[in-house]
Amino acid sequence: MYRAAFRAHSRLAFGSVAGGAIAFGTIVARSQPLHADSGEKATAWTAQSTVTASKNRTPAQEGAHIDAFKQPDSERNRSKSRTPAPPPQTKDRVNYSASKQGSDATASSAWTTITAPLAAARDTFTNIDLDINLAKIGDTITDYVLPTWVKGLPALISKLQDEMSMAPWSLSWEIWEDAHDPEKNPEIVWDAEVRISSDLCLEEQQYLAKRKVAVAKALAEYLDVPANDVHPDDVPVIAIYGSGGGLRALIAGTSSYLSAQQAGLFDCTTYTAGVSGSCWLQTLYYSSIGQTDFGRLADHFKARLNVHLAFPPAALGLLGQAPTNKFLLGGVVEKLKGVPDAEFGVVDIYGMLLAARLLVPKGELGVSDWDLKVSNQRYFVDHGDKPLPIYTAVRHETEVEHDGREASASVERKRKEAAYFQWFEWTPYEFFCEELNAGIPTWATGRPFNAGETLWRDNGLALPEVRVPLMMGIWGSAFCATLSDYYKEIQPLLRGSGLGLGSSLDALLSDKDADMVKVHPLDPASIPNFALGLRGKLPATCPESIHNDSHLRLMDAGMSNNLPIYPLLRPGRNVDVIIAFDVSADAPHANWIGVAGGYAKQRKIKGWPLGAGWPPRAEPDAVVTKELADAEATAKETVTQAQAEDDLSHCTVWVGSTTESSVAPEDIPAAKHVSSDLEIPEISRPDAGIAVIYFPLITNDSVPGVDPQKSDYMSTWNFVYTPEEIDKVMALAKANFAEGEEQTKRTVRAVWQRKMEGRLGRENEARDLRARMRMRRGEPLGKTGWGDHFV
Repeated sequence: MYRAAFRAHSRLAFGSVAGGAIAFGTIVARSQPLHADSGEKATAWTAQSTVTASKNRTPAQEGAHIDAFKQPDSERNRSKSRTPAPPPQTKDRVNYSASKQGSDATASSAWTTITAPLAAARDTFTNIDLDINLAKIGDTITDYVLPTWVKGLPALISKLQDEMSMAPWSLSWEIWEDAHDPEKNPEIVWDAEVRISSDLCLEEQQYLAKRKVAVAKALAEYLDVPANDVHPDDVPVIAIYGSGGGLRALIAGTSSYLSAQQAGLFDCTTYTAGVSGSCWLQTLYYSSIGQTDFGRLADHFKARLNVHLAFPPAALGLLGQAPTNKFLLGGVVEKLKGVPDAEFGVVDIYGMLLAARLLVPKGELGVSDWDLKVSNQRYFVDHGDKPLPIYTAVRHETEVEHDGREASASVERKRKEAAYFQWFEWTPYEFFCEELNAGIPTWATGRPFNAGETLWRDNGLALPEVRVPLMMGIWGSAFCATLSDYYKEIQPLLRGSGLGLGSSLDALLSDKDADMVKVHPLDPASIPNFALGLRGKLPATCPESIHNDSHLRLMDAGMSNNLPIYPLLRPGRNVDVIIAFDVSADAPHANWIGVAGGYAKQRKIKGWPLGAGWPPRAEPDAVVTKELADAEATAKETVTQAQAEDDLSHCTVWVGSTTESSVAPEDIPAAKHVSSDLEIPEISRPDAGIAVIYFPLITNDSVPGVDPQKSDYMSTWNFVYTPEEIDKVMALAKANFAEGEEQTKRTVRAVWQRKMEGRLGRENEARDLRARMRMRRGEPLGKTGWGDHFV
């Protein structure tokens, strides 16, 4: 009873953010997008800095307000933090000293538009408190109707309003001052260009060379072979990825990665990739909280996930006190003040609330600004010491070109057929879209571009890198799904209700899916579009909207595929082994790993195991007729048992082939499972392709009572986990990894041996070729000069 009451209270707490936590939610409760100016006056920096010369920066921008910067040495020397050297993407630098800001009137007007709702929110709760006659209804009823924490909201909202007023020395003023400080945000003076190429960026190529050497040592330990036996060129490129699934993916993924680390496998990995909650996992692992220690993360979850992320007292408390207020609100202020047409929406709030729960440690004091930028994670990977993380999001493309002469019905039909998702990825080095063959440095994310060049603001500076809280919101914004996706989420509930709703609604909505797939009830987040002005330089297949939209509207990549497979198949990464931890709620039905086969064929990717995935599953509604309604339960049980016999186990291995196939796509047989009891000749073949090792999160007899399909706390939409529930989820993931641990090691060993044999074969062929060439030239073979000094 207590558990049910607790969860009900948590759900109410989340709902109260729209009303009770109106303190910040009302900022977005407007019918029109909110627009912000490009700045207040800021006449003081802590120190002089440098700015990269840019061919599109005007002379006025280069030397803006130089005379206005008159600071005594004591002020300039107050902060001695060392500015990192500009990265390779930058050009030559010239001296720079100060900023030029927009008019006070414009800034004040824009900021008032944003912050005025805070006053209304404060008055709303103050009036509630005054209107209630405590003497008449009694303290008990009052406390029941209005929880105690509601009475404290007016004071919290009033404080937040003051801090967001942009008054001198207010929190928002201080944040905006810091946004112009190149010692705190060195990227604001770095120039960036759009890189148009299908190749990996230079930094990732350099990382791969270093990582190969580090993995060679780890692989020798993992396979228990002498270190000298592992040549760096024989090292398999291993990628581990985690699926989407909210906090379930975060917690289960932590356990899976920890298990892989304890087995020695994680240290052999070159890439990690994530969708949704698995992106949060990567963020925390490369942070001051995780410190690249999954055990620390598990302890952190137990301390922080027992309160709903949207519980108003907790959320507003962090927004109203130092140091967490500046930590959480910094990205909001920078976005709204720095981007002229910025939109602030639900995803922004969601990301801020996620950060308040996940990026704030126990005690709520030890926050680190270092954790707020994805590009800072490069310091964990620059020397090849750790796997390179890949974060994912998608853009929903629904536009189609027409010349105005086509009939509206024809245009609408084309639009429905053309809707698809574009994948975007982040690493600590680059923000990239493979479909566009274009990307920018990760530290430049959030600034506008035109014709491949940075658009500098009037003050000659760029905006700081987009903060991690907003990125976490984008990566996990599953609620930005289309109406079609929302219906798919509730389909299993309707079919299992026994009311016959599943078949009825399926029939009713089957003809409407093409329309539903285009509608997003909640708008995705937006960041400036770096591809503007590149018509003619991007691939001809790019949609017209890429050339016209000022912002990229990005959302949870799980809208397209809940597994981050596609970035791992990108040319140049040359992944040999993919270890897939799939905690998707609908894994058997959605068969996300099977969907990747279509992508591989479309992109002509050799080596993917076509046909890999879950076996086809019969729908219970198809075998239960109206005439046999009384036998419905028996029929469904029969179907379930038949499916169980065919289902995948805790660990399944498929291997692809690099040989071109002339078989039609529909005739391709299911990829062959690699036996867990035998050595694996399929992987050892010279033409063997990518080995996929698949771990779904399914029940395990060694962890009774934990069922991802039935345990309510494992829902994607659950945002509260007790320490006991965390232990249960982690125990299940650990047990499932143990089921396939040895099979995984055998697979990795087989791939390593195949690559070694291939290298040795190539070396022998090269040696023979050199010998034949020498013979043709009449040169003696073998060593010469032995015993005859005239030779």
